Amino acid sequence: MRTLLFFAVLFLFLAHAAGSGGTCSTGINYTCPNCGGYQVEDCLNCDGYFSTDQDHEICFNRRLFQPNNVNPTDYDNHYHYLWNDIVAAFVWFIMAGVATACGVGGGGIYVPLGILLLQFSPKQASGLSQASIFGASLGGLLLNSRDRHPEDKIRSDSGVVSSEKELLLQKKNTPEEDKAYEDAGNVFYTRPLIDFDMALFLSPMEMAGAVLGVLIQKMLPNWLYLTIAGIVLSFTAYKTFKKFLQARKKEKRQEGQADASVGVEVSAEKDVELEENVENGSGPSDKSEQEKIKSDTGKETLEEEHVKQLDEEQLNLRKDYLKEDMRQYPKEKILALIVLWIGLFLLTLFKGGKGVKSLVGINCTSPWYGVLIALQFLWMFGFAIFFGLRIVKKQATRLQVKYPYLPDDPVWNPKSLRFYGIFTFIAGIVAGLIGIGGGMVLGPLMLVMGIHPRVSSATTATMIVLTSSSVAVIFVTSGLVPWSYAVFYFFICLIGAIIGKSQIDGYVKRTGRASILIFILATIIAFATIGCFVIMFIRLADKEWCFDGFNKFCNVETGNLCGITRLLGLKEQK
Repeated sequence: MRTLLFFAVLFLFLAHAAGSGGTCSTGINYTCPNCGGYQVEDCLNCDGYFSTDQDHEICFNRRLFQPNNVNPTDYDNHYHYLWNDIVAAFVWFIMAGVATACGVGGGGIYVPLGILLLQFSPKQASGLSQASIFGASLGGLLLNSRDRHPEDKIRSDSGVVSSEKELLLQKKNTPEEDKAYEDAGNVFYTRPLIDFDMALFLSPMEMAGAVLGVLIQKMLPNWLYLTIAGIVLSFTAYKTFKKFLQARKKEKRQEGQADASVGVEVSAEKDVELEENVENGSGPSDKSEQEKIKSDTGKETLEEEHVKQLDEEQLNLRKDYLKEDMRQYPKEKILALIVLWIGLFLLTLFKGGKGVKSLVGINCTSPWYGVLIALQFLWMFGFAIFFGLRIVKKQATRLQVKYPYLPDDPVWNPKSLRFYGIFTFIAGIVAGLIGIGGGMVLGPLMLVMGIHPRVSSATTATMIVLTSSSVAVIFVTSGLVPWSYAVFYFFICLIGAIIGKSQIDGYVKRTGRASILIFILATIIAFATIGCFVIMFIRLADKEWCFDGFNKFCNVETGNLCGITRLLGLKEQK
């Protein structure tokens, strides 16, 4: 709570500073090739030519892998970032695998690198980051969708009351009890690694926050945008480093347990000798009596767990629920996620954006523009409320038949629904505001919920696919990010995530040391944070430490500038 209060106060202070500032002039004007050429201070105001060539002071339409052309008047081909694109392709490929393996989208890496390496403007780097996150998280989703839950021996026994949670938890059984359960003709159940129910509730909340974040970012001056990004990324680096320390501590504890297992093996050998002595007559002589005791114990366990505690009707219902939850690809839930995304995408196309005409011919000056924004939020909030209430009802129904929940399953009730929904909405705002996927914020949230780390990572990746894709569509359709860059780096990150995550997961399984990856990620984010502040100070120095104020939310310049330019030219001729 204190952290949220700190960020709120800091944002109000920065907002006041931005509000008190006017429009700063750099003293440098760039030639926009529209209408025969006119001067702009920011190439983001030059429709169709959003990239800036600082050396020749012109705006141009950037193209992927295009070689240098020294002709300063050739606006379409004037380009000198060929090697930047080549080097960035390799960097993006590697980072996608590392970020996906660590359970984050990687926006904290892509945004600063987009500014420093690819030399995009901050807002362009943010849009490219979302396309990259979409590709990487989709690659992670393809891998996670095939995996099963870490707990693959869920029994149909009734859950027991726990002092830790408000749920009935699966009883901890010994290997002998599990064997007796299986010998009795019962089956073990499991679940998919992705928690689709949680995704159906949290995804629309995060997407709503992402839409709001993009709307806010549209009004922010670059210095304020970079400051917020730097602060959030520094906080993320700190949290990631703490996660590294926790992971390393856990690894050392596991290594100690592995050393202790040597003593267990020695004890097991003694047990074998004891069994041999029994068979040779050194132990209890009545072997038939031992078998009778074991048989009676097995009978008593089966009767206690399968007959006495629940009637046949409850047992059958519980098995039906376990079978339903065991489906690897629940079609109705996957279809619901697709419907959610399509609804948001269509509303975005109807609303339109900078550089992209609305399908219904409106712009931000029309009252229908606000109506469509409101419909976006109504669609996502309505979706979240519907599936949130459905999750609460589903859990209540299962509790009636003593469904055996796992210790890391979340408790769903109206109170937890509000808490998780609000925090996920805030995570979405951060994602849309600074161009990250939201995993760096949602990860700690799910740990607070007590979710298993692997389930948390897989579910977060699924949610990031929806969030990053919707935000990427908004950025790319706005014209700020060239289609060629968005598509190319999408596939680079998709392939990098699939190959990199597979290799890294294999390495971690062989060595058991995943903490080194978290440390590398924390280090990269820390350098990215420094990069944000360095870029901000350099740009402020170029403007002689003048702080721009907020941009206009609605600024319809496209289509009018040519007329204004011609009108001014006619006046000068007169």
